[in-house]
Amino acid sequence: MRYFAELAYNGSNYYGWQKQPEQVSVQSTIEHALSTILSEKIDVTGCGRTDTGVHASQYFLHFDTSKALPDGFLRRINKFLPKDIAIFRFIEVKEDAHARFDAKDRAYEYHIDFIKNPFGQHLRFFYPYREWPDPSLMNQAAALLMEYEEFTPFCKTHSDAKTMFCDLREARWEGTPAEGKMVFHIAADRFLRGMVRLIVGMCLNVGIGKISLEDVRKAMDEQSLVPKSWSIGPEGLYLSRVEYDL
Repeated sequence: MRYFAELAYNGSNYYGWQKQPEQVSVQSTIEHALSTILSEKIDVTGCGRTDTGVHASQYFLHFDTSKALPDGFLRRINKFLPKDIAIFRFIEVKEDAHARFDAKDRAYEYHIDFIKNPFGQHLRFFYPYREWPDPSLMNQAAALLMEYEEFTPFCKTHSDAKTMFCDLREARWEGTPAEGKMVFHIAADRFLRGMVRLIVGMCLNVGIGKISLEDVRKAMDEQSLVPKSWSIGPEGLYLSRVEYDL
């Protein structure tokens, strides 16, 4: 039997989603919990990879088990899991349903604080610099990306991606530094390795005048590295939505 699970996690204490030798990951933690309670070896497949320190407010995985989940299983698994991982529901699906390949739309959010918050240090990026970025320029930079389909400038090196094409469906900022926080919203059918953090860094650099919109357009036209490329920290990044047609 195959099940999907909808969950969320705070990635601060994990070496990303994917299992890594001698490292604690979200995937390995969930597999251990499922295997222990179901008394059989369970391997889970996630809807995507998140890097070290990155969070998910909505995430899906699938796994196979030889028997139906027992009554009260959701409560039991959440009691067994650490406090920074929560499963919301299990959904029985077709045997060929796939958490990664069947996802039709993915969305991320990036949260930035402009006022220091000691309680948000692992959940939002604190912008400590004196010169605040211009939100109008940041939104212009984000909107410019909507004109393109190929995103080589925003893929980390050594990526195993077979194509750099992404169907970008949303890219916008909300809030202002004067309001104390900003949130970047981006959605696409797929994302490249490190793509969102590089885009956020680019928007901030445009906002403070380190690079121009013309610099970004030139990089996108040539599919070359953006000047002063900045991969911003992972703490403000959340996988926030994954959609399926199951």
